[in-house]
Amino acid sequence: MNELNFDSGCIYDIAVIGAGPSGSNFSRLVDSVKYKIVLIDGENEENKKPCGGLLSPDAQDIMARYNITLPSDILVSPQIFSVRTIDLESGLIRHYRRSYINMDRYKFDRFLLGMVPQSVSRIEGRCISISQEDKYYLLEIKGRERISVKIKAKNIVGADGASSIVRRTFFKKSTIQRYTAVQQWFYSADTNPFYSCIFDSSTSESCSWVFFKNGFLVFGGAFKPSGCRIAFEEQKRKLINMGIIPGNIENSLVRTEACSVLRPHLFKGFCPGKNGVYLLGEAAGFISPSSLEGISSALLSSEKLADAFNSGKENLIYRKYKSGTLYLMGKLKLKCIKRPFMYNRKLRTIIMKTGILSINIKESAVK
Repeated sequence: MNELNFDSGCIYDIAVIGAGPSGSNFSRLVDSVKYKIVLIDGENEENKKPCGGLLSPDAQDIMARYNITLPSDILVSPQIFSVRTIDLESGLIRHYRRSYINMDRYKFDRFLLGMVPQSVSRIEGRCISISQEDKYYLLEIKGRERISVKIKAKNIVGADGASSIVRRTFFKKSTIQRYTAVQQWFYSADTNPFYSCIFDSSTSESCSWVFFKNGFLVFGGAFKPSGCRIAFEEQKRKLINMGIIPGNIENSLVRTEACSVLRPHLFKGFCPGKNGVYLLGEAAGFISPSSLEGISSALLSSEKLADAFNSGKENLIYRKYKSGTLYLMGKLKLKCIKRPFMYNRKLRTIIMKTGILSINIKESAVK
């Protein structure tokens, strides 16, 4: 196991599980002089998080507020100014203005991790169990060489995504809709790369996507866990039949990846934590129920929890964090209300037929 400034004999004030955007941003913003903090990092080159790697306008606004700019090596080609929305059932296709930064998600995560101060201890490994021992929490962490260590902490911050061990351990009764995201990467020489959002209620009650990254075509989608691979392959077949992706795409397959993804509902699914255990980002249910975008919520929720810890009133941390995320929860609940207009087949067809807010694409006269 690789560790940096790690002391197995001490009791940490805060153990942060997960070094993605929420865990790294919290560890960057919380007062690491006042609190003794350990950050558990389970991501590495061989264990990357499957993700579209698109930085939304909301996330861009938060980064701008932090006065953070992205280095060029994080960006990938092409950059995106619109999304092609495809309804596989009706055959309707519309283009809508969207400005995303197309990036390498793993490099982005490592970039944010690099901004965490040296005063925060780090362990490279995966948390495999959490239990309560007197006034403390006992965490068992397994490293790359299968060596296990145990640490104690007064507070736990679960920044470990949809499959959060923190949420599963302490908040089993807080239910939330789960999907399995399946994604495949293919070599591609396409000279007109695009970003598409795909709807097909016969195979998924969520959305799918096609985009390009530095010479790769990526197709993925979120499906019900039962039969997810069958539904994924059926959607792919439909896209091939429509000519959206090439018919010989299977010959250039590079890799297949999958992970869990959550979707909150209007009245359930959000869980900020309690009693010294806090959840950030997707682990808390803070993810868009319409687009499944989660980086902006990860950044914002981690900022609010850091503010709560930095307030100096430890008995009010939970109350301050919950009140600090009310705006975020309200915004996500509005997207729960918006969701039927995207995912209900009849409503979606009506909206797409009107062409409201869509872009009229003008083909070049030069072929």
